[in-house]
Amino acid sequence: MAINMEGLQRFLAMFLALLLVVCVTLASDSKTKDKTRLLVVTVATNETDGFNRYMRSAKKYGYDVKVVGMHQPWKGGDVLNAPGGGQKINLLKEALKEYKDEKNLIIMFTDSYDVIFTMGQDDVLLHFKGMEKNLVFSAEPFIWPDESLAPDYPQVEAGYPFLCSGMYIGYAPYIWKALTWRDITDDGDDQLFFTYLYLNQVKRKNWRIGLDNKAVLFQNMNGAHGDISIRFQNNNSVIFNNKYETNPAVLHGNGRSKTMLNNFGNYLAYHWTPEEGCVACEEDTFSLANVTEDDFPPVLVALFIEVPTPFLDDFFDQVEALDYPKKKIDLFLHNQPKHRLNRVARFVKKAKEMYRSVKLYSPAKNLTEEQGRNKGLQHCNDLKCDYYFSWDADVRLTNPKTLQLLIEQNRSVIAPIARKEGKLWSNFWGDVNRDGFYSRSEDYVDIIKDYKIGLWNVAFISSVYLIHGSKIHAPHTPTFEIDDMDPDMALCKQLRDKGVFMYATNMHYFGYLVVTEYCETEHLHNDLWEIGSNRKDWERHFIHPDYYKAAEPGVEVKQACPDVYTFPIFTEEFTTKLIEEMEFFGQWSSGTNEDQRLAGGYENVPTRDIHMRQVDYERHFLYFLREFIKPVCEKVYPGYDSRAHAIMNFVVRYRPDEQPALRPHHDSSTYTINVALNTHGLDYEGGGARFIRYNCSVVGLEKGHLLMHPGRLTHYHEGLRTTKGTRYILVSFIDP
Repeated sequence: MAINMEGLQRFLAMFLALLLVVCVTLASDSKTKDKTRLLVVTVATNETDGFNRYMRSAKKYGYDVKVVGMHQPWKGGDVLNAPGGGQKINLLKEALKEYKDEKNLIIMFTDSYDVIFTMGQDDVLLHFKGMEKNLVFSAEPFIWPDESLAPDYPQVEAGYPFLCSGMYIGYAPYIWKALTWRDITDDGDDQLFFTYLYLNQVKRKNWRIGLDNKAVLFQNMNGAHGDISIRFQNNNSVIFNNKYETNPAVLHGNGRSKTMLNNFGNYLAYHWTPEEGCVACEEDTFSLANVTEDDFPPVLVALFIEVPTPFLDDFFDQVEALDYPKKKIDLFLHNQPKHRLNRVARFVKKAKEMYRSVKLYSPAKNLTEEQGRNKGLQHCNDLKCDYYFSWDADVRLTNPKTLQLLIEQNRSVIAPIARKEGKLWSNFWGDVNRDGFYSRSEDYVDIIKDYKIGLWNVAFISSVYLIHGSKIHAPHTPTFEIDDMDPDMALCKQLRDKGVFMYATNMHYFGYLVVTEYCETEHLHNDLWEIGSNRKDWERHFIHPDYYKAAEPGVEVKQACPDVYTFPIFTEEFTTKLIEEMEFFGQWSSGTNEDQRLAGGYENVPTRDIHMRQVDYERHFLYFLREFIKPVCEKVYPGYDSRAHAIMNFVVRYRPDEQPALRPHHDSSTYTINVALNTHGLDYEGGGARFIRYNCSVVGLEKGHLLMHPGRLTHYHEGLRTTKGTRYILVSFIDP
């Protein structure tokens, strides 16, 4: 029988075309019939910061969450520290009964206070269906609460082996079966409840129950810190499990991983991205710009001087400069140190005329730091304040808008980031270890150095922070006294345990921290000694602003006589305080050749003076010479490399009835500086220096300005007679 090949080919072509149409139709019909939908459900009895974060992430990824139990009393026990949580199952039974027969409904349960969504519904459904199970629980590396059940678990070749009840997903009928397979009391343990279900081999097989061992869908963080990281993709951040190479869609900060979750939460769910920065920083905020002063929220500003603090005047000035209606501020002040009582008293007297109220706890009250801080919280309660702004004296808030900016951010607790100049020490910790002490988060340095700008959920804050009144009003008032903890650590532990988020912000420059560890207290003007510890403040107070011009390359320095240079060096504040410090010390030399302060007991060219070492200032003054005098010396005397070292550094006092002048002499130095400490024509008359070889005199040198001239060889000179008043000069014989 002959075969018509051409006809056969036409038949096959028509058959294949028809088959393709049928397949497409069947696929389309199958897709139409696949009416699977997802219901996300959670249990939450309070609208905490963690719950709000959870709902924000759900909204970002398009989830419509069914919240069960809101505003109902919690009867499930202390689940942070002990077994419990059975109430969640009983609440879910009531809420999900209506769905128990819906075979096309997939229900995903997650906790809420410590959970963040990182992907959308399509990813969740895709991951779940790919597991080919009816019910899947999340998995973790630790077994809780009954470790004795570990041998009963199925062996796992790779992955997290143990069930975690914080997240699970399944078809509605199987979710219902799991919730109702036996009874549980409200204070029973929900994880143990589901563990026994999973370990029931018959039900596990028949119901097709599985664990998400490799975190395909769910990632529990406890015990998996080293396994996970954040990756940025398409202007969003996702979780990546480095161990199993998966991208989980839901992140759970179970157990001791709450602070790590908070850190991850600073980036996840479009919170912060490299391209856009802090997306969430402008969410849920408000503005005080158009609010009248009468409508500003009342604030208790609580000031704490717990240790001797340098430049305390700056602190009080910044308190007064705070841009906030003073009639809306109540002041609280706890002061422990006794050496600045007069200054504190002046501030309090002035404050009583400006603020709504002022309450002072002085050293006479004998309150510890913890007790003083507790008094501040109690005072906020008594006043029913809207906000509590705690501000320690070592914080320099140079931004007067600080309080307004923090209030407008609308967070439970928020701290303006401040750090010690030039150091990584700041008023927040990105993480804490198991004992509650400092642990550096991976992003800490980036935040401190402003490489990353934003609003950061952190583990610890101190020194300056704003707390919403609702978080401290009774019966929620925290305490600063817990065993031997530092007071700030005690406060932060309670806030962490209560799920109250503490934010630190570097969205603006707010100020900095001063160093208090080396603060002098035995002098009249202790701030003079801060050149090494708090150089920025020391310079601002004591170095003449025009000095920096003299130090600039290419700027000519004035010559008063040949090779005698003059330029400004000290502010009036420095010169006045140095004179007062020397007079307060009072041990002026006799002005004779006998001088027991010197190694040989003899002074060839005596003056009435006090050496810097007598007031314990020599080390600080030598640092000043190296930092401020050496650069100008090497500029005006090119080719000379100064060591900027001096053995003789002293303040001289000239009086007509004491020592009015100084005979001609060479200085025992390579070069000398001579600084005018008071004002010619006002404080004294006469005086000055005459350089004999050049027959050139310098009279009436301006207060705070200096003469710099060569010493032992060329510049033979004398001190001209002071005819009236008292003349003070500061002298240093440099590089002897």
